[in-house]
Amino acid sequence: MKRVINHWLNKYDITMIVAILCIFLAGLVTMSSFQAHDNYFFKQSIWIVISLVVYFLASRVEYRFLRSTTIVVGIYGILLSILTLLFILGHISKGAQSWFNLGGFSFQPSDLMKLGLIILLAKYFSRRHIEISNIRHVIVSGVYAAIPFFLIVLQPDFGSAMVIGAIWLGMVLVSGISKRHLLAVFLIGFVTFSLAWKLVFKPYQKARIMNFIYPLQDIRGTGYNAYQSTIAVGSGGLLGKGIGYGTQSRLNFLPEYKTDFIFAAFAEEWGFIGSFLLLLFYCIILYKLSRFALLAESNFEALFTYGVMIWFCTHIIISVGMNIGIMPVTGIPLPLMSYGGSHLLAECLALGMCVGMYGYARSGHKNHLANEFVGLE
Repeated sequence: MKRVINHWLNKYDITMIVAILCIFLAGLVTMSSFQAHDNYFFKQSIWIVISLVVYFLASRVEYRFLRSTTIVVGIYGILLSILTLLFILGHISKGAQSWFNLGGFSFQPSDLMKLGLIILLAKYFSRRHIEISNIRHVIVSGVYAAIPFFLIVLQPDFGSAMVIGAIWLGMVLVSGISKRHLLAVFLIGFVTFSLAWKLVFKPYQKARIMNFIYPLQDIRGTGYNAYQSTIAVGSGGLLGKGIGYGTQSRLNFLPEYKTDFIFAAFAEEWGFIGSFLLLLFYCIILYKLSRFALLAESNFEALFTYGVMIWFCTHIIISVGMNIGIMPVTGIPLPLMSYGGSHLLAECLALGMCVGMYGYARSGHKNHLANEFVGLE
């Protein structure tokens, strides 16, 4: 029995599971208003259960089949097709056409697109990491990222588009780009954005970008959310106001406290100590991912895991940063904590895939050591 339990804990990585569950619990407690008519807690609980099932199932799969170009390109093409369909069948909410509304269920395909792009770039760079000094590979990979980037920008969803760009840039850096080529990439990006500003973006899209850059310029209008968020975080003090006693969130001074500004609502009720522990759980997940990448079976698994790590880092930095007033406000959820099913499913799927890749890499390493030991005898 003990051997079965140890095998189960090692198979699914108990440290990762504990960190994930603690973040899940923090999100549930923060978004619940403790009122009978509030069903956010119930809906999020269902999403958490489904996401955990996805995590456990994904942890049991061997992902060597993703080294096939045909499969990877197929996944990328399907996800691009779904993104394109948004402009025909997508539901417009708060000025952005980013969701499919399926009755009582809404689905945001950009979350899965981030994972699909990571798979594609991991496949591309795993075979060309030695030749990454060739600018051609940087450009080709940039085109792969640019297509979903602009499809998401046109929704418009600047937050998700920014994450797509960060994933590409981070994976290029991990692969070993030269400083000269990196400078060329930034220049190309600047020129592309300038042309899009002049020729592509509509007036309301330009206004969104300006509000994105200067969130506190108008605290009674476009900067209201950011201003209330900083008040909520500051009022939490060292130990917080207590569960259910966050005045900024519970009295609706802080909008979207269940999604974009959930960290501010959590910090108000749990204070600096609680916020530190929450960030510690995120650091545990990032540490485990970095360890998985270092012990990966091949370049593909290592690059994929680094890509997932970059994805999570980007979300955490931007989400927490905008909650404390040092980053522009955008609709980026805090991983594993903000309300919503699409991002929870994508995040748990990605983490499960990383655990699965680490599992068969570790098994292969043990078999290799066993064969060496037998050879010595």
